[in-house]
Formats: sequence, C-alpha cells, structure tokens
Amino acid sequence: MATLSSPTSTHRPYVGRFAPSPSGALHFGSLIAALGSYLRARSQQGKWLIRIEDIDPPREVKGAADDILRTLEAYGFEWDDVPLYQSQRTAAYQAQIDSLLAQDKAYFCQCSRKQIQAMGGVYDGRCHRLPQTQAANVVKSGAVRIVNTAQVQQFDDNLMGHICVDSHFAAEDFIIKRSDGLYAYQLAVVLDDAYQGITEVVRGCDLIEASCRQLSLYQNFGLAAPQWLHLPLACLSQGFKLSKQNHAQAIDTLHPQSSLNAALAFLGQQPVETQGSVAQMLVQAVDQFQLSTIPQQSEILIEP
Repeated sequence: MATLSSPTSTHRPYVGRFAPSPSGALHFGSLIAALGSYLRARSQQGKWLIRIEDIDPPREVKGAADDILRTLEAYGFEWDDVPLYQSQRTAAYQAQIDSLLAQDKAYFCQCSRKQIQAMGGVYDGRCHRLPQTQAANVVKSGAVRIVNTAQVQQFDDNLMGHICVDSHFAAEDFIIKRSDGLYAYQLAVVLDDAYQGITEVVRGCDLIEASCRQLSLYQNFGLAAPQWLHLPLACLSQGFKLSKQNHAQAIDTLHPQSSLNAALAFLGQQPVETQGSVAQMLVQAVDQFQLSTIPQQSEILIEP
C-alpha cells in the first residue's frame, strides 16, 4: 500500500476553498467548515474560492445555491474569483473517464449492492478480471470503476496528524461514475481542486478517509496533490453530525455575530468584538487565528 504525505510546494501561493452542495441551507456545521477554511486561507495571505457542488440533482433543493451565497455574504465572507459550479464541469469529468476506459484504467461494473455485501462489503474487482470473451459481451453501462493501482492507505493531515485507513478500503477499485449516470464525488472533487489550483483542502473529518481515495486519483492522473486539514465535526450525539440530511437548522442571517463567535469558540479561537460589522469581525478573527488551538478530535458534541 502506498503512503503519501500530500506534498504541496511551498512556492505555490496558497489557494483554499469552501465547496458546499446545494442540498439545503447552511447550518452551524457548514459555518464551521466555511470559517475554518476562510481563516486558514486569509491567515496565509491566500485566495479563498467558492465551489458549488451541484452534480447530484436528486439531492438538490431549488434556490439553495443562491441562498448559500447570500448567507455567506450576510456573514461577511468575501471570496476571490467567481464561484465555480460543478454542473458546468461535466464535460471534463466525462473526458477523463473516456480516457481511462480507453487505456483499460477503468471499467464498467454492474454488480449490485447485495452482491458487494456478499463479497464482504468491499468490491473484489471481479468485473475487471472477466475473461476477454466475456468482457467483450458486457454491456457498456452501469457504474464505472477506477483500476486502483495507487492504493493509498496513509497520509499526513495538517491538524489530525498521520492518518491510516483500512487496507481493503484503500485497495478497492472504487466508483468514479455511478450507475445512474451521475459523476462520483471522488472524481469531481479531484479534477476540480486541481483545476482551481487548490493547495490545501480544509473540510470536516467526515471526509478524512475519502482523502486516501482522492490521493490515489491524483497519483493515477499525474496531478499535484494538495495538503489536507480536517476539522472536527459538530455533533448532537456521538456519530450524529449536524447535516442537511439530518435537517439541521439554518444559521441566522439577520444576527450573525453570535453564530460567528460560537463557530470561533468551536474551533478553539478567541472571541472577537461584535460592535462592528461582520466583515470587521472576520478581519479580527484572521489576525488572531491559531491553527494550534483547534481541537485535534474528529467530533465535538454541541447543545441542540
């Protein structure tokens, strides 16, 4: 299994991002991710970009993308460049998949979830091992899986330290295009982070294991990988994070000051003055930001 430390050249100007999906309004957990990535980028005198991850229409809420941007503005966030919408990038995703299929670096798979459960919960690569006569007769449809030659099992996180995932998870030929025709998150996020020149990915710990799969794609595609910084998750109980799927309450856009200070406290930062504008609050928060005071834990319980 491969180990990668996600080396990003120190000569590259810092570029960070916040990448929400338009599946509902921003909640306190979203605010933590936005604030953590913003403070990290601005404290490095870097750029902070917005990407709307809108490639899963069944989960999207009409008007949510615009609402997210208005909410960020209400909290004083200022982003660089225009927001990137993943729905505008599907041609790039398909071109990468076509190239992989042509080089036998990806293959179609029609195995059901029930079949994969029977394999022990981890796909065993059987569709790629079909005899050539059988493979020629396989319908070119279903999910598309990457031939996972990199198999990255470990990496170093700038907050959580050395991360190691299960070897079977790391070795799996995972899906890069779903059987319903939608592009998988792993593929889209790697191609978009590379396209936008992201040097460090700051996000919640729920995606920390997925970083190994993304690192394997960077290696497969010959792309420079970013560094990683995973923040603690806001949870109502152990293993139950705040999320849009769990109907987390939207943050208050009319009186954002208290929520900003609550998010700063969650991230182990000092409170800021609330008498000025939210933009001034963020300036002060950036000035006193300390990475070393963010709790090194995957979950923090909060009051509902």
